[in-house]
Amino acid sequence: MVPPAYKKRKRSPLPSHNGDREPSHIQDSGALFEQQSKVADKMASTRSSLAAQNDTRSPSTLTPCSIYHSNLFQLQVDELLLKVRSHEGRMANAENALRKLKTIIERIPNREPRSILQAEREQHESHTVRIPFPNPQPKTDAKFTLAYSKPANINVVGSYARKTAIQTEDQLGIDLAVTMPLSIFQDKDYLNYRYFHKRAYYLACLATAIEEAEECTFVIKYMYQHGNHLQPVINVSPGTGDDDFSRSNCQISIVLAANGAMFPMSKTLPDKNCVRTKTEEANTSDSLAIPTPFYNASLRSECSSLAYLKFLHGASLQSIGFANACVLGSVWLRQRGMRASLSGGGFGAFEWACMMALLLQGGGHKGKPVLSKGYSSYQLFKATLKFLAMTDLVAKPLLIKAEFVDVTASEHPVLFDGARGMNILYKMTPWSYAMLRHDARSTLDLFDDPLSDHFHACFIASFNDPKQKFGSIILLPLRQIRPSASRTTDAISEGMAFCGQAYQALKTGLGDRVSLIDIKPPEKPAWSPMNSKQHTTRTSRIQVGLLLNPEQSNRTVDRGPSAEDKEKAAAFRKFWGEKAELRRFKDGSIQESLIWPQKDPQKTVLEQVVTYIIRRHLGEEAFSGSNFIREPLECLLPYQSITSAEARAVHQPGMTGFEPLMTAFEILEKAIRSLKGLPLQIRQISPAHPQLCYTSTRVPILNPSQCQMDPANVHVQFEGSNRWPDVIEAVQRTKIAFLLKMGEILEEATPNLSARLGLENTDRKMLNNAFVDIIYPSGAFFRLRVHQEGELHLLERTLRDGSHTQAGRDEAGSAISTYKRNFVHAPLHTQALRNLSTRFPLLSPCIRLMKTWLDSHLLSTHISDELIELLTIRTFKHPVPGYPPDGTMPAFLRTLAFVAKWDWRSEPLIVDCSKEEKMDSKAINDIQFRFEALRKLDPARNRVAIFAASNIDPKGVTWTELGPPNMIAARFTSLARAATALAKEQGLAFEPEALFVPSMTDYDFVIYLAPKFTMGQHGAEKAVEPVFKNLQTRTQEDRSRLGFNPVRMYVDELRKLYGNNVVFFYNSQGGSVIAGLWNPQTGPRPWRIGVPYNTTPLASSGDGEDYVSINKHTTLHDIARLGGDMLLRIEVKQ
Repeated sequence: MVPPAYKKRKRSPLPSHNGDREPSHIQDSGALFEQQSKVADKMASTRSSLAAQNDTRSPSTLTPCSIYHSNLFQLQVDELLLKVRSHEGRMANAENALRKLKTIIERIPNREPRSILQAEREQHESHTVRIPFPNPQPKTDAKFTLAYSKPANINVVGSYARKTAIQTEDQLGIDLAVTMPLSIFQDKDYLNYRYFHKRAYYLACLATAIEEAEECTFVIKYMYQHGNHLQPVINVSPGTGDDDFSRSNCQISIVLAANGAMFPMSKTLPDKNCVRTKTEEANTSDSLAIPTPFYNASLRSECSSLAYLKFLHGASLQSIGFANACVLGSVWLRQRGMRASLSGGGFGAFEWACMMALLLQGGGHKGKPVLSKGYSSYQLFKATLKFLAMTDLVAKPLLIKAEFVDVTASEHPVLFDGARGMNILYKMTPWSYAMLRHDARSTLDLFDDPLSDHFHACFIASFNDPKQKFGSIILLPLRQIRPSASRTTDAISEGMAFCGQAYQALKTGLGDRVSLIDIKPPEKPAWSPMNSKQHTTRTSRIQVGLLLNPEQSNRTVDRGPSAEDKEKAAAFRKFWGEKAELRRFKDGSIQESLIWPQKDPQKTVLEQVVTYIIRRHLGEEAFSGSNFIREPLECLLPYQSITSAEARAVHQPGMTGFEPLMTAFEILEKAIRSLKGLPLQIRQISPAHPQLCYTSTRVPILNPSQCQMDPANVHVQFEGSNRWPDVIEAVQRTKIAFLLKMGEILEEATPNLSARLGLENTDRKMLNNAFVDIIYPSGAFFRLRVHQEGELHLLERTLRDGSHTQAGRDEAGSAISTYKRNFVHAPLHTQALRNLSTRFPLLSPCIRLMKTWLDSHLLSTHISDELIELLTIRTFKHPVPGYPPDGTMPAFLRTLAFVAKWDWRSEPLIVDCSKEEKMDSKAINDIQFRFEALRKLDPARNRVAIFAASNIDPKGVTWTELGPPNMIAARFTSLARAATALAKEQGLAFEPEALFVPSMTDYDFVIYLAPKFTMGQHGAEKAVEPVFKNLQTRTQEDRSRLGFNPVRMYVDELRKLYGNNVVFFYNSQGGSVIAGLWNPQTGPRPWRIGVPYNTTPLASSGDGEDYVSINKHTTLHDIARLGGDMLLRIEVKQ
């Protein structure tokens, strides 16, 4: 989703903001806002009814667009197909270069057959270009000879020739295929690399001619085709003058091809052996030799390049949507990092096109086609995805028109094209095929989510960043290799052999701790033709990505096979060595087991398991050079100040630290329900605070010597009664009486429990005026409020009553919004978060991390906690890749990526907070219609900048009517973009701490606070543990400072006094600075009587007007005087 460019417009007036987010800035317009909300509801209801009427169409009236999710989706797909195709107008220079290369190749003279020693000597003495022989190198006394003859033909092949190439950030690849003549080969050249050695010499002759041609200035290099060391090709880069085709943004590769009838197809089938030892050559039976499917497929791919060009061209003629489906598949693969090279997974645009073409011919039940020729491009694309997701080509290989082929069981996928004799998936590995199927399933799941942007998630969003994809990443040095004999027999490179060895070891050892293992070997760079071999660097590493199972990844006990199963028990002990031990469990079973004690809190159980596997099965050198990129983000989460070192050691990130408070809440709930002596029975007790749904920034660790500073809000609702007063002020007084009585009874029932009555909103009689603080001896701190349903009726009656003044009705409208937010939506939101946190264990730390990030950039008091929670819930409930994140880092970065690309001006945020069921389309349409109605009523977004709705809050303004305004929302987006860009730029060297460092250069002034009035780093309050018991007792008894935060009170006072003139920013979790921005409306303006701030005169202008602006010096002086000893200094931006 790329946000559109917007024209600069004048800033709208900045509303004032209250630090604790009370609706003070809408007190004078509450009635107007309620009226606008009702108008928007009416407009949305009308549009929803019309849409329902228009949708009652019979199936016979559906248009061809019905195959898409919507008409908009079809238009987006059509526009994508136009944009991604290569522009032919820019390819003129590249085509001229192709013609020149063809001319040079055609005039190369023939070379007589010569021995390998003679050929190498000639290249070394007479030319500068070397022969890129693949490993193993040919013996100098080999009995075959090397020769060069004019090519049989020269053609452009690949996606460029088929007009299905797409434009990407990378250069467009153009393949110029040179078909080698039959005369230089012999019948047995398919054996023992003889074909590839002759091929290398032929390629060196081409490179020599291009390098020595006087009329061209092309720059050539050797490179491996798709990373296959058996197939070096010539890479041609732009030269100078007429040879400069850089404007075409492409690279030309000269690839070699062979005649399809050169070698019998039966000799290169997957079950045949073409790399034989002397013993195997003496043995006439092929059944005893180890098959070499990779070698055979590499050879057959060169013999069938032109055949596949004709095959795919025929498929595009038979199916009108085939070409566009190839383009859609190429885009989908590119966005997920899948390419045709071995390092890219071995599945690219060519393999996608071949798979679709084969499925148009067969692969279904009784050999019938899987795909229909009448399908549109999108239908072909989606059906191919479904085939990839539902068909396991490893367990059940698919053979099309290949009745004569017998494919043995293997760990590699097989889609065999019998007509051309090749497995088109021969470059795929077990891990890349599993990743491909996983991406296909995830994309299909996206199409089933009504709240996901299907087009953006499928074709626009990029999933190449491993930090957003995998919960854990391991880097292993590539040079520590111990390949097995069977892999080297099949011409698998040592690097790929090591990858296979690592995959098998990790897959066996990790088991259900991970759901997927993906391995990315490094790309093989091009090298100079003056060198016969590619020089590998010692720093080359393979990247191992682990898709974790959060419920199992860090378990401390692994249960192996039973002791009675001798064979499996022996295999278990052989794999784990001395780590395995026999144990009797509580259920009486005796099993092999593994124990992973968590001695080092900085090292997770998963890291212990992985490092043990690497050391035991990949060698000590691989272990010493490995780098486990674990999640360092939990250390950035703030923690509650405690004085017990033992309690802090026990603390772990996640939901574990919240359990003591949850237990205390259950005790409080039981105590309240068992109260005797109250005039009414308790109907419901509802938690309504982040601490009670695992999402508070700090973990509320309980300690008898020091209570948590922030109370957890709890609402108590009594049964209905007609004895409640019918005057709102009297209702508030009655609630005070209930709270006093509850506090007294709780103090009598629980020893050492403290209950204190507190007042709030004393200047606003229509709001809740009282609460009672319950402090348990354990340190648990709760704040009880009484929820009385009749308040809403009384407030609405006041709003409708014409006898009241406009100010009274405005106050009633503001009170209605506050009542619904605090007593209706907050408990529902808290309960939804509790349910989702148990379903997604990583949701809690990710929300806390997002709040910490927002705190570090001084925006937490402008953006509600609930909005951040909804944004994070969206990452888990509506994941853009199609599957929820498996780690804190992927979840955090995905949430930031969404915020960075989310156009909140024209798109609502809709989140389904239900645990299992999904929102229906009618509810989603109603929310969308309401958003559009609100935007029509308030196009400048002065009332509501961000619209955030959910299934429990369909109105969408509950958590955003108090803010953020346009300026803060834009700041939020820009910070997310900067953070996402930094994470992408740093790659795997990403340092998360850099994202939490605020920049003070954008503020007009910065107030620095004294350390004794602030909290320590990451919100940890500085506390000293009492040395003597009597002092500790006094600390337990002195609780008068609970909930006291002087910095917060100071900022609230500043906003109350200067909120219309200055926007204040500070970290609510204990920051040491308060930043400010002057409202642009306080700048130069004509002098008038009644300017609502202290002004200073400016120089008179030419029009005779006297101009004034805010007196910044005096205002800052008043701010400093109000802060007193809390302030160290104020820095003003010059």
